[in-house]
Amino acid sequence: MADNHLLRQYYRNGPPHRGGADVSFGDLVKIFGFNSIHIGRWVKPAEQQQAANLFFDALCDLQLLLQVPEQVISLNGRLALTYGIGGRPGVSAHYQPQGRILALAKNAGGGSLAHEWFHAFDHYIASKLFTDSPPANRFASRCWLENMPLRQHPLNALLDQAFSILFLSVDGNSESAFFQHCRLLDQQRQQLYWAMPEEIAARAFEKTLQRQHLKNSFLVAGTLKSAAAKQGIYPDEFITHKLSQLWLSYFQGLGQSLKQQH
Repeated sequence: MADNHLLRQYYRNGPPHRGGADVSFGDLVKIFGFNSIHIGRWVKPAEQQQAANLFFDALCDLQLLLQVPEQVISLNGRLALTYGIGGRPGVSAHYQPQGRILALAKNAGGGSLAHEWFHAFDHYIASKLFTDSPPANRFASRCWLENMPLRQHPLNALLDQAFSILFLSVDGNSESAFFQHCRLLDQQRQQLYWAMPEEIAARAFEKTLQRQHLKNSFLVAGTLKSAAAKQGIYPDEFITHKLSQLWLSYFQGLGQSLKQQH
């Protein structure tokens, strides 16, 4: 029996982007402008086909949710994808800043695409958000916590507000209760992970997406009722609602400004 997680059905309620037709990973490169896409040699043709369709629908749904042109999804052609290559044990997906690679494992990865995409965005936007150039592999969320000076721009102000809500108390003088809770979870595990700023930001982004009307469980899943969610690794409804307004306004504004440039 095949142990391929792609054989399970992923729920989505969005429009039929492919009109029922199959697409290829080559189509993803053409449409979104990804830097490159590499498929593992152990991925069978049927698995590759199903994965291409799932990726395509999920990325089109992400584009709809954010209201941005295709180039934003590929981060201006900087982002590379791999599928079924060099998976790490117990890790279904990861983002590698060096080379800007979003990698999904062959037998997993469903539901983690939004999380990894936000890592890629968080890394990409660091060079645009601050007046000084951040170190090559540093995420904007981490640079923000290190108080790097912000480049003045209305869109940057929205990201600034989002990070403030995520990491700081209402008066701005201490850590947010959510940040403190993530630190506590790390202390219990004796391992720094949940409280890493880039992980906090990516999990918060996931939850804001799963809270929208457009659903796609290959793009995002598990932020509401999973065992991890019950531990409190995702922000509460109050923070999520505020972040939804800020992040969706940010991407909508970015999308509009890019369309005006063409």
